[in-house]
Parts: sequence; structure tokens; C-alpha cells
Amino acid sequence: MGHWISLDAPAGGIRAWRADPPIPPKGVLVVVQEIFGVNRHIRGVVDRFAAHGYVAVAPAFFDHIEIGVELDYTPEGVERGRELVAQIGFERVLEDVVEAARELQHLGKVGVVGYCWGGTVAFLANTRHGFPAVSYYGGRTVPFLHEQLDAPMLFHFGERDPIIPPEHVQLHRELQPQAEIHVYPAGHGFNCEAREDYDEPSARLALERTLAFFERTLKP
Repeated sequence: MGHWISLDAPAGGIRAWRADPPIPPKGVLVVVQEIFGVNRHIRGVVDRFAAHGYVAVAPAFFDHIEIGVELDYTPEGVERGRELVAQIGFERVLEDVVEAARELQHLGKVGVVGYCWGGTVAFLANTRHGFPAVSYYGGRTVPFLHEQLDAPMLFHFGERDPIIPPEHVQLHRELQPQAEIHVYPAGHGFNCEAREDYDEPSARLALERTLAFFERTLKP
């Protein structure tokens, strides 16, 4: 369903994986990758959102550094991914998110959904740019929880996540009381079928809640 397109990002053109729905679009979703690039899993996420009625696009942020990065869920992949996100930083990624939204906003209201590192990007896209956003197990959000939401926000967490302990989830509840927060009987990365922590029931329920969230928040 999906295909590569070019995105005219402020810091230089990059690729993005885009998929279009078989029906008139309900809105636009910018999908923000994990630290592993726009790999098979993220492309599948984009295609799935398109199947549910959204124009979905995942900018390949790592193209700013190295074209075509797709990492495996291995210790080596984690190490390389962490190096890349440290190099690219949040500001440049947020510029890309805003540009993707600008290029597609004629197709409907825009929301942002992100996974792991991308979950934190999604949160910042809300607080700094006003996009309704969904964060799946955003492990780097705690330092930014003082920022005020500027649109509806939904967080998904796994209760057995070693990266995001229960006290960090509680901080989200205390510092972002307007947000919708759900915790699942799962570990980190429970939405990703390529990970050992993949949990199909939790992934299915989280997707249902995510789709309901965007049905509400992206209505014309």
C-alpha cells in the first residue's frame, strides 16, 4: 500500500514512507519512528493506519545523516540507533514533522503518533506545535513533562517496561493530568511484532484506543 516520497524538509530533503487510504481520508497522521529507522515495522504501521482511513506518512529522519538506515532489534541496532538520535536531536526532527504536516494538511487535520523515541517526539509535537498526539512508550519524555499540552494527548505504557518504571508513569499522571493514559500488561515495545516484548492483545487494544482518539480529535 505504501511508497517512498520526497519530503522538502528545512534542513534538507529526506524520504518519507506514505500510504493513502482506500476511502476519503479521515485525516493525516505523521508517524514517528523508533530509534531503528523507517524499517519494515514502521512501514507496516503506516500502512495499517492507511487501511483505517488515514493518510499516513513516516519521515525518514536519519536520511539527514545517512540514507536508508534500517536497524534490527539487536544490541548493535540499539547502539547505532542511539548514536543517530543523539546526532540528529529533537529540534531538527520536529521541523520535519511540521513540514510533513504542512505538505499534507490540505487532506485533513493532522495528528502525530510516535513509538519509543518517537513517542517523546510526538509529545513535543503537541506541546510545541499544537498537534493532537499519541505516544507509545516514550522513554525520553520525563525531562520535558513541565511543558504544557497544547492539544489532546494520549499515552500508552507497558507495566513491565524496564525503560519506563512505574514512578515515571506516575509522573506523567501528576504533571499531565489532562492527558489520557493507559497501561498494559506488557513490556517495552509491545506494539512491535519484531520485538520479543510484542504483545498482540495489548497492541490491538492500544490501536483501538488510538483510532478512537484520532476519530475524536481530527474531526473536520
